[in-house]
Amino acid sequence: MTSYRFRIYPSKAQQETMLQHMELCRWLYNQLLKAKRENPNLRKYDTQRLIVELKKENPELNRVYSKVLQMVNHQLWSNLKALNELKRRGHKVGKLRYKTSPN
Repeated sequence: MTSYRFRIYPSKAQQETMLQHMELCRWLYNQLLKAKRENPNLRKYDTQRLIVELKKENPELNRVYSKVLQMVNHQLWSNLKALNELKRRGHKVGKLRYKTSPN
C-alpha cells in the first residue's frame, strides 16, 4: 500500500479555527473525565449521551463536527482501557490527568 504525506499551509483564519476546535475538544475531554471521576460506574454509552447534554449547555460545541466529539469520548475510554491494562500487568499507575491548554 502506498501512502502520501502532504504538508499543509493553513491561513491565519484556518489556524484560528483549528485552535478553537482543539480547545473545545480539550474542554470536552476534561468534562467527560470529570464526570467519570465523580461517578465511576459510568459506561462509554453514558458519556456519549453526556456529549449531547453538554452541546445543549454549550452551543459552541456545535462548531465542531459530532464525529470529532465522539472520537474525544473514544479516546478517553481508550486511555482508561490502556491504564487498566497496565495496572492488570502489575505496573504502578496513577489516574488520568486533565488536558491543559497549550497557551
